[in-house]
Amino acid sequence: MTENNAQLKAEIDEYVDRVWPEVLDDIESLVSHRSVEDLAAAEDNAPWGPGPREALDEALCIANVCGLDAHDCDGYLGYADLPGKSDKQIATIAHVDVVPEGPGWHTDPYQMVRRDGWLLGRGVIDDKGPAVLSMYAGRFFAERVEVTGERLPYTLRVILGANEETNMGDVEYYLAHYPEPDFLFTPDAEFPVCCGEKGLYGATFVSAPIAGGVSGSVIASIEGGSATNAIPSLASAVVRADASALASADGIEAEPAGEGLARVTAHGVGGHASMPAGTRNAIGMLCGYLLDQGLCSDAERAFLELERTIHASTDGSSLGIAATDDVFEPLTCIGGTIELREDGRIEQTVDARFPKSTTADAITERLSQVAADFGCELKAGRAVVPFYVSPDSPEIQTLVRCYNEYTGKDTKPFTIGGGTYARHFANAASFGPEDNELETPEWVGQMHGADEGASEAQLREALKIYIYAINELMKLDL
Repeated sequence: MTENNAQLKAEIDEYVDRVWPEVLDDIESLVSHRSVEDLAAAEDNAPWGPGPREALDEALCIANVCGLDAHDCDGYLGYADLPGKSDKQIATIAHVDVVPEGPGWHTDPYQMVRRDGWLLGRGVIDDKGPAVLSMYAGRFFAERVEVTGERLPYTLRVILGANEETNMGDVEYYLAHYPEPDFLFTPDAEFPVCCGEKGLYGATFVSAPIAGGVSGSVIASIEGGSATNAIPSLASAVVRADASALASADGIEAEPAGEGLARVTAHGVGGHASMPAGTRNAIGMLCGYLLDQGLCSDAERAFLELERTIHASTDGSSLGIAATDDVFEPLTCIGGTIELREDGRIEQTVDARFPKSTTADAITERLSQVAADFGCELKAGRAVVPFYVSPDSPEIQTLVRCYNEYTGKDTKPFTIGGGTYARHFANAASFGPEDNELETPEWVGQMHGADEGASEAQLREALKIYIYAINELMKLDL
């Protein structure tokens, strides 16, 4: 490490120590907004609903206080600039919207809690905490410019999205109205640096009218999950049965739900759809129990057998869509939400993340056959091709080098199953702040799950890495 870099790191350390209380206050302020998409309440300047609008306002205010020139893009998203000597841009992009809180929390999901070096609250790691880090990285350079009068070589742009968790309509709006940054990273994945993302696939299995008010049905209602891209921790069904006569099972509880009715509830372990390891899908648990206990009619049994097939694996093998290749980890496929419609049809959504060795069309073809085998139909949804940037590019190598210098590790770029903003840009990557090697207390949950948590020390180090990396990116010939 050169003397200049050692001096820069000392300057960064002093800065982070000084501003950290403000960083925590601003994360807490952002977490307090339930910024879940609500299209039913959308209006002009709030296209994603009031919650994302409020969180975006909060973030733009933070950006202004950080000394950046903040702009609201009609409520779709926002950005904040630190003008450089050139109009070329080094940019970051984070999001202030979140998935619904879901069940199982031990704290208020919208009131950030500090406990034993951890932050708890919806969005602390995905992605409100990292969004605040990106703004405070910008503040470091804004303060330096104010003191020295020397502008950065390129304009630094901090983009703040508000629709990442659903359809990323915010970034589509951005690209339709603004030029792409020359390089961009999003703090919305794991360190060291992700240069590729699996394809994204979504579909819905729909049964024939078999449940609810249909004569002879056993299932009066069934529901589970709060987001299609999250593994549900809770699912329940009201069935025509005597609750006291139902057998006990791990993670299953039964209680009376009215005359001749029982409510069966499954308690699983939720998490992000792209990372099923360590989770336990409550929908699969519930449907398996209903089958094992004979709590279904003959017509309902077929759909529950389909449910068992869906949840028998998380790599798609039980559905015949397993795939892998030399760049990405194997395909993942999970059941996200289940509901009984008013017309007596049951809907089950699935979320798959696929490598480049298969395609959305091939997955649809196979799942359509599976649906037909169980007397159902398949409605194909989103289909996004895999994203990949060469790990040897100067920008990717700069990010890896900066991370390794700060941590003393010898890491290399990798690919993920999650979908981030990076895939929408020609020259982009996702860059932390998560660390898969970090030991997590049992009371800290995953992103998209209950008790979502982030290590305070991890976020502090990430802020230092982001500042250092932006400084080094500014030295590249774009």
